[in-house]
Amino acid sequence: MEKSNKSREKNKNGGLKGKSQKIKAKLLKSYYGNPTKDMQLIAITGTAGKVTVAHYVHEILKSAGEQVAVLASDQPFKMGMLHKFLSDAWKAGANYVVVTVPAEGLRDNVFHGLPVHVAAMTNFMTASLKDMTAEEYVETEKTLFRMNPNIVVLNSDDKHFDAFADFGGTEKTVNYGQTSTDIKILNSKLYAKGTEATLSINSDIISVATFVTGETAVSYMACAVAIAHCLDISTKNIIDGIANYEP
Repeated sequence: MEKSNKSREKNKNGGLKGKSQKIKAKLLKSYYGNPTKDMQLIAITGTAGKVTVAHYVHEILKSAGEQVAVLASDQPFKMGMLHKFLSDAWKAGANYVVVTVPAEGLRDNVFHGLPVHVAAMTNFMTASLKDMTAEEYVETEKTLFRMNPNIVVLNSDDKHFDAFADFGGTEKTVNYGQTSTDIKILNSKLYAKGTEATLSINSDIISVATFVTGETAVSYMACAVAIAHCLDISTKNIIDGIANYEP
């Protein structure tokens, strides 16, 4: 009985906090003049790699001549900070904003009410979880893909891919990885100071290189390529953008 009462109390408090956060989101959007109406929001989630992917996409869009702002962190941030960042980006003339989306932020409704143009998943590594079970994490991450994004990008190699495979974008749905039929990783080379990868985009072959080291960099580059491809960014700008990122 005691456990049941604690569970009900937790749900009650969580529900009240969630409702409060949603009201706060509406107030912040009104206060800052709803800047996202003039910008395309690219939201990147996953237990690891989202910061690297965010910076790749930022550099790719810069190479394409776009005005872009990036807010990238592995740590959750407050709703007020997010809305101020969006406002500052809009004032600076950005037409794209790239934001990392920690699961904690989704759980706390930090992104409530924001129009998501691209929702992308890097990977899901249970060893990276702190205060959530794997089941809780999956359900929390699904929140982003329930926000009716125009474009959905998923990692077909991730062992939890099936949990998200039913989600699709209103315009495009793309997956990437060694098992992908969209953005397929063909091969890779690892060096002491960087990484190369050869990818297939439909029938086109593209080679990309980064200063980021390690096998995981291959997947991160593939994720960034998938996002950029969905945004109709040229191959040259994709290659240049990834190469320009210096961690």
